[in-house]
Order: sequence, then structure tokens, then C-alpha cells
Amino acid sequence: MSLYPFIRPFAFTLDAERAHRATIAALKLAPKRRPPDFPESLRTTIAGLDFPSPVGLAAGFDKNAEVPEHMLGLGFGFVEVGTITPQPQPGNPKPRMFRLAEDRAVINRLGFNNEGHAEAWLRLRHCIHSRGIIGVNIGANKDSTDRIADYVAGVQAMSGVAKYVTINISSPNTPGLRQLQDEGALRALLEAVSEARERHGPPVFLKVAPDLGEGEPDQIVRVAIEHGIDAIIVANTTVSRPVLKSRHAGEQGGLSGAPLKPLALTAMRDFREASGGKIALIGVGGIASIDDAWERIRAGASLVQLYTAMVYDGPGIARRIAEGLAARLKREGMSNIAELVGTAA
Repeated sequence: MSLYPFIRPFAFTLDAERAHRATIAALKLAPKRRPPDFPESLRTTIAGLDFPSPVGLAAGFDKNAEVPEHMLGLGFGFVEVGTITPQPQPGNPKPRMFRLAEDRAVINRLGFNNEGHAEAWLRLRHCIHSRGIIGVNIGANKDSTDRIADYVAGVQAMSGVAKYVTINISSPNTPGLRQLQDEGALRALLEAVSEARERHGPPVFLKVAPDLGEGEPDQIVRVAIEHGIDAIIVANTTVSRPVLKSRHAGEQGGLSGAPLKPLALTAMRDFREASGGKIALIGVGGIASIDDAWERIRAGASLVQLYTAMVYDGPGIARRIAEGLAARLKREGMSNIAELVGTAA
């Protein structure tokens, strides 16, 4: 039985960011568990990596690579730490993270607050990578005069300690960052990243925003494939605002959670149509149930990630979704999750 329903009321008495830091601190004190043995039907291979479950932890939870092994032990099939920038930075002024409980959502304008490459590298160096797949999400410093150089530095720094590296150009909380999704800027960025990537370095993923214009998924897919990107993560938080009930609805920043689901699902369908299955896609945004994960995989995702749902349902949600997917595959007569990918495309 999960203890989270009893813990959540106490956690929610704290502001969102303080509760998050308390959670990380508690996890660091807890013993590391052995990751669960997932059914073989959930095993899938992307970019040469063997994922034991398609349900992973999105970047943003473990910004400084403090508890990746703990999260694997809680039932995530893979964990993405970060976003990590070359130099430490405090992020935007507080308060900068808000729960929208009535909407099962979160708005954040954290701004890549993290301790920098050096601290993350030291922690990741000591991880037991046999416990599971740990990826690193990298970004650019807010005051950087050369953001492409920041991403190159991230690829170089993390290649030895990450199973994969994600190029995050989709956060709305670093001014101008999303402009790197424009075709010319993206081409220059990915060319530099490809040159920096060691010949036998880890796979490189690209994380994009859900707030894209007509034709942009086609452009992004084309440039990503041309430069050997291994997967596209669809999508980050949104700056759009659907109808929300919470008093925090007017806060600036990226919206995640249940209200993001329709937009993220549409973005997944757009990227699947643009790619025709030629590049792996990873779905994130509003995934909080077995049905959500199933729908996103049918739309084209080979893997899914979640974070905000964990705020409301606890860390056991990843294992519950994974086990539910395995049971549903069996009922549908499918032997492996890969058979489901893109079947609704």
C-alpha cells in the first residue's frame, strides 16, 4: 500500500519548491533499492540502449543528479537528470514554482537553477550505471554570450557519465532559448553538437516545445535526422494557458500536468506524421495514467516520461503504469510494447 496519500497533505502545506527540496533530501537519506524486474514485454531498444520499461522520469525533478539511482529503484525504467548548465546559476527570483491542485498542474519559472557541470559530473561518476539508464539533460547559462558553445561543453562534459544526452532548447524560462528551434539556429547548433560528440559517445536526444507553428515539426525532424540525432522528446512545458481553475493560473512560466496533455498529444501526432517513424520519439506532458501512456505510445512514442503526475500521485505511479501497460499488452495479444508504437498514426 502506498503511503503517499497520507504524506501528501503534509507536503502540500509547504510551498512547491520547498516541498521538492525536502523530497530530494529525504530520498538521499533513504537506502537505494534494487530496480524492479519488469516484464520482458516492456523491454525496448532505442538508439542502442536497452530500456527495461518505457516509463521514465522527465528532467526537472533531479536537477543536480542527486538521486537518479533512488528513482530507478522506485520503478522508473530510466531517469533523466538536469537541466544542467556549464556554470552554476541560481535561476529566477522566488517564488517561481506553483501547484495548481484544482487542475493537477504545475507552473514553474525556475530558470535552469542548478549547480553546474562539475558537481553533476562528480555525482554521476559514482553512479552504478548497471542499475539502469541515466540520461543527462543539458542547457545554456542565462548570461552566456555563446549558447551553442554551452551545449558543446555539455556534450563533452557528460559523454563519459551519461547513457544519453538531451539537448534542451525548449524551456520557456531562459529568455531567447526557444529561438534555437528556428531552422537556421537549430542547424548551427546540431552541427556543432555533432562535431563535439565523440565517435563512440552516447546517443543525443533533442527536447522541443509544444508551442510550435505550422511546418515547424517537419523542419525540426529534417534537421535532426540530417545531424544524426537519435530521438526527439515531445514536449516541454507550455506558455499557453487553457482554462484553469487555480488562483495561480496567471503566474508566468511553463505549465505542466493534466492541462498540457491535449497539446502534447497533438504535438506527438504532428512529429510522428513529420517523421514517418524514421526517428524515435519520446512522449512527455500530462501523462498520469495507464491510458495516457497507452495513447501516447499509440500516437508514436517509443518511450514516455512523467514528472508532474508524481506530485499528485506519488513516486509509485511509474511502476503502476508500467505494470498496467504489461497487463494490457497481454490482454491485447501483443508480445512487446514496440508493437504498439505508432499504431494510431
